[in-house]
Amino acid sequence: MLIRQTTGMGLSSFLSSVLLLDSVYSFVPSTEGCSFESKMAQCLLSKEIVEFESLDRRVFLDKVVFSTMGVCAFQLPANGMTTDKKTGIVMPDPGEIESAIPTDWSMIDNPFDGGETNSLFARLDAQPDSLFYADPRFVEHVDSNAVKSLTGYVSNEAIREGDSVLDLCSSWTSHFTPSSKKLDRLVGLGMNAKEMEANEALTEFVVQDLNTKPELPYKDQSFDTVLCQLSIDYLVYPLQVIKEAARVLKPGGKMHVLFSNRLFLSKAVGLWTGADDIDHAFFVGCYFYFSGGDFVDISARDLSTRKGKQITGDPLYAVTATKRR
Repeated sequence: MLIRQTTGMGLSSFLSSVLLLDSVYSFVPSTEGCSFESKMAQCLLSKEIVEFESLDRRVFLDKVVFSTMGVCAFQLPANGMTTDKKTGIVMPDPGEIESAIPTDWSMIDNPFDGGETNSLFARLDAQPDSLFYADPRFVEHVDSNAVKSLTGYVSNEAIREGDSVLDLCSSWTSHFTPSSKKLDRLVGLGMNAKEMEANEALTEFVVQDLNTKPELPYKDQSFDTVLCQLSIDYLVYPLQVIKEAARVLKPGGKMHVLFSNRLFLSKAVGLWTGADDIDHAFFVGCYFYFSGGDFVDISARDLSTRKGKQITGDPLYAVTATKRR
């Protein structure tokens, strides 16, 4: 079941996650041998959790460690956020997503120095993804406004006439209308063959689980554009995948990562589940910068539909980067 991430609600209301700890400032009693419900209860009821509102979100990343469950429920402090009165979901104000990307990366420490096998990228459901994605899902995972924005961005901005395009984590739709532009090819790489067979935009596809094999089966400098739509939160090796994307991109080629706050909770990585959308944009920017893929011009855009300053419906964001020429 897809859920909306409820980051920004009270800790006891954030039932979709477990706990994010700071090893220096907080302590939670051992939950070894306890059931999932007991672990959740101990996490939520612990009196030793302290507030981190005084810590900058960038500094905070360098201090965190995750519980053995590998999922966080302790939200990072956010600036310029608005709470939807109907849903209680916290959304970024205009300009906040764009400002999440540092202007000077030399001032940013690598938050992934501990490697990608630690609990930052652990998930509640550690079973093989091939089981989870065995049955095709011919549905959109965001609402109609977000789909419209996604399709417009992919078709009109991300993809150019004559491009060779790689759609990572592909499915039954690439949010691209084949009649809008003539492409050299549009290649899908995803988890379900039946979904990709139904994708009329694809010229070819490969079934591959990037969480067991992050290496891409393509030659160097094969593509002009790489897309990753509504899936970055599920990758347990995002830096390796993005570095591979850089390898298969031509110099000057671009990668576009698009995401919302809708997700399959059990399959999302711990780093993602307890953070807000501003942090998500920052994380993806870090994926690009610290992947070793030689990406430049990293930027973020808020593509959400708004009524005044308020996001209406599902949000949509894009973080893009260019492979150095």
